[in-house]
Amino acid sequence: MVMKANVYNLAGEERGAVELPSVFSEPMRSDLITRAVLAEESRTYQPKGSYKWAGLETSAEYRGRKEAYGSIKNKGISRLPREKFPKGKFGKVRRVPFSVKGRRAHPPKPEKIIVEKINERERQKAIRSALAATANKAIVKKRGHVVDAVKSYPLVIENAFESLSRAKEVVSVLTKLGFSSDMLRAKRNSKPRSGVMANRRGGTHRPRSLIIIVGEDKGIVKGARNISGVDVVQVEKLSAHMLAPGTHAGRIAVYSEGAIEKLRKW
Repeated sequence: MVMKANVYNLAGEERGAVELPSVFSEPMRSDLITRAVLAEESRTYQPKGSYKWAGLETSAEYRGRKEAYGSIKNKGISRLPREKFPKGKFGKVRRVPFSVKGRRAHPPKPEKIIVEKINERERQKAIRSALAATANKAIVKKRGHVVDAVKSYPLVIENAFESLSRAKEVVSVLTKLGFSSDMLRAKRNSKPRSGVMANRRGGTHRPRSLIIIVGEDKGIVKGARNISGVDVVQVEKLSAHMLAPGTHAGRIAVYSEGAIEKLRKW
């Protein structure tokens, strides 16, 4: 069965129709989408671990032989590694995990493998499945997007849209196509992150709104980068994480005619 979609101009008026590539007929595989998104997110994790010699940079030493110099034999205290002082004296217990300023028993190790792997064919199938989900109104609405005013699924716009380089122009076109309610939802629900993250770069949580998929960047990336919740991506850089943030497929999308042609070859 051949799927078709209406093509709209910058005024929001229907200009014609285009035949959709077979990728939009891909079956929904939420399990593969989840795997692909988690694998992509794991590559952004920063390895963490304690200092290699934490708790061990001390003069404390355990003297097990009873007749050793500085031994704590017959002192009525536990025989544990203690700080060494002049003239054979000793100080507090150090080094062992249960002591003050001692090492940790099982600290996090930076060499731990935290990157999840996924087969390339599975990753590509997950992207195709996430692309197909953007054309299903029920799935898009279930994800939480405001979709009642959107004119078509998937929505295809003429290539002139790729040349818009001002945010005011991009917002004007998207409003004519029926995306104003969803963009307003993303803007209103933005809120600071909790704790110290609020003071850092990226300290504001912004819900995802629509994704603009283009064949070529002629200024649209600059024009849409400051619109809350809106992302712009070229077909070659598509990822499961962008199409299904939080592993939830069905992100509302806008395709340019050039993107549709590249998807047909892809």
